[in-house]
Amino acid sequence: MANEKILAKKQEIVDEIKSHVQNNASVILFDYRGITDNDAKSLRRALRQNDADYKVYKNTLMARALSDLNINVDENLVGPSALAYGKDQVSAIKVLSDFAKKNPAVVLKVGIIDGEVSDKSKLDALATIPSREGLLTMLAGGMIGIARDLSICLDLYAKQKEEK
Repeated sequence: MANEKILAKKQEIVDEIKSHVQNNASVILFDYRGITDNDAKSLRRALRQNDADYKVYKNTLMARALSDLNINVDENLVGPSALAYGKDQVSAIKVLSDFAKKNPAVVLKVGIIDGEVSDKSKLDALATIPSREGLLTMLAGGMIGIARDLSICLDLYAKQKEEK
């Protein structure tokens, strides 16, 4: 039978995983086999710049934590897996996707976005969404266009009234 201290430590890790899943908007399981130490450091640095991080856990402990939360991703817990988590829905996905393009050793498996399981195709779709800053820039550009068109219309109307 397992030692009480070992069981307590395992339960602590399971609670940590559950906390990451519950307190973050996005959680992504990915395969990290074949990346070098420098690649892992650069991935971690890129994730931290976007309010995200990753950690490697044993698959059995991740399976236990996720089953406690009624999330079934057991078919994706094969081989070495790391758990990336982020405060918003897309930043961690975008960083991992960009990193995977440069390092084919990194393979995204499955994600949990706002408590909903997302397969690889949905993760790929989310990775193509522009960043928050990009979306705000597009919104501002659209709003400026409306204001510009309104000012042109008012100017033309004022010139038309002056001619009469």
